[in-house]
Amino acid sequence: MKALVKFARGEGQMEVREVEEPFPKEGQVKIEVKAAGICGSDIHIFHDDIDIPIRTPVVTGHEFCGVIAEVGKGVSHWNVGERVTSETAFSVCERCQYCRTGHYNLCRDRRGIGFWFNGAFANYVIVPETRVHKLPDNVDFISGALCEPLSVVTHGVIELSHIDPGETVLVSGVGAIGLLAAQVARSEGARVIISGTSEDRDRFKLARELGFEEFVNVQQQDLNQFIAEVTQEKGVDVVLECSGAPAAARSGFEVIKKQGVYTQIGLFGKPFEINFETIAYKELTVSGSFSQRWTAWKTALALLEKGIVKTKPLVTDIYPIRGWQEAFGKFERKESMKVILNPLETDKSKILATGR
Repeated sequence: MKALVKFARGEGQMEVREVEEPFPKEGQVKIEVKAAGICGSDIHIFHDDIDIPIRTPVVTGHEFCGVIAEVGKGVSHWNVGERVTSETAFSVCERCQYCRTGHYNLCRDRRGIGFWFNGAFANYVIVPETRVHKLPDNVDFISGALCEPLSVVTHGVIELSHIDPGETVLVSGVGAIGLLAAQVARSEGARVIISGTSEDRDRFKLARELGFEEFVNVQQQDLNQFIAEVTQEKGVDVVLECSGAPAAARSGFEVIKKQGVYTQIGLFGKPFEINFETIAYKELTVSGSFSQRWTAWKTALALLEKGIVKTKPLVTDIYPIRGWQEAFGKFERKESMKVILNPLETDKSKILATGR
């Protein structure tokens, strides 16, 4: 089968290769991939500037959904033909404090699909049965390909930020993660303000189509002044930093209220300077947010099934595996919102029309 492989460490070192079709071992499920999303992490893998453990050669891709093609020995809860999606933690130690308390996303020995184990930019992917989730019947494959980023956002917004109804939340970043975070924050009853730059013009339009009304183009407006006016000088209650831009993080520290909550969801890719004393002066609660866990998946799938969060409008492009370079480039240049790779290379107009 054809697969997009990171074949060696270093810049680039990625190409479509013919690889052996996998088969499930005991306790594993083989999934025929119907749609797989390109994540910012995939771009970092391409540039080899990510801190998540990588083992090469490895088939990349970790945001996906599909249909169970085969189950391994001992698998009794899943059947061939079921429409599913999957978590990304292929292997954890099962013994540490984090694993034992359900926070296996923080396990020191966590190894993920698309990083350490072969991922979803291929016809088939193997995952442990315990990581599989049923795709709701009313969720098509295009929408379902974004279950993983939605679960990441749900973990950061609901499980870590603890937003109360009526609070004012600043979401910095108008990419897919930012617009998912905005929708999840809204589901918690928050007033949501979204900030971005001039190159996010089309993304602001999409945000408006999703029902959001308050936006700040930080290159044309003074974010501090805007927040001061709409919050009566108090500052926002919560900052959800989703852009991975150092300037956005610094601004977040400036506009957040005293004793506010700052959650870092976006990845920067490299160190940068920030005034850490602000945390002390404002008595901020600052949290990182990494990956997802079962509880976040449960909530995310419920939000998707009930239509509270919409993922399909975020998908702007679908490419076959062989078009990965153009797809990666378009994603990195922010010429698209969410890009899907179609491993089966089915006619993209059919997928967009039916999602199946």
